[in-house]
Amino acid sequence: MSEVTRVLSAIQQGDPHAASQLLPLVYDELRKLASQKLAQEKPGQTLQATALVHEAYLRLVDVDQSQNWNSRGHFFAAAAEAMRRILIENARSKAREKRGGGWQRVDFERLDVTTSVSPDQLLALDEALARLAGLDHLAGELVKLRYFAGLALEQAAEALGVSTATAYRHWAYARAWLCSELLKDA
Repeated sequence: MSEVTRVLSAIQQGDPHAASQLLPLVYDELRKLASQKLAQEKPGQTLQATALVHEAYLRLVDVDQSQNWNSRGHFFAAAAEAMRRILIENARSKAREKRGGGWQRVDFERLDVTTSVSPDQLLALDEALARLAGLDHLAGELVKLRYFAGLALEQAAEALGVSTATAYRHWAYARAWLCSELLKDA
């Protein structure tokens, strides 16, 4: 009997310490299984293999429910099923309106406004930018330097005579504010 099978048998018989012995024995294999599952997912998946392994493991060794694994293969089949369910729950959660629904992630760092947006969108951005500058002049100037001049954040901070930390704060605020405003206008 392999060590994993012995520990699984001990868990099945109710040994409270057996569950803690199992993870070190199966962790590498579960991690490979999780990596394979995540490789089949769409790019941009925020769940990492380690988190998937840990969540699946917690479900597998739930002390409130009796687990009956016939063999090592049965345990790994159950682990694969647990990972599948976690990925499905995660996908359903992301599809909910309160989690962004059908929104698409836009990388503002690489966005080339002059070539990637329509004239109407550029006008909407300009109007939103004017409103932002009225609320926070520094944030408005920072956006202009980043979007239209193509400066890195550090370069824009230097050009405006502010610290990089201050520029990061204003940049985070400006991105969130502009995104909110542009979604209202859409």
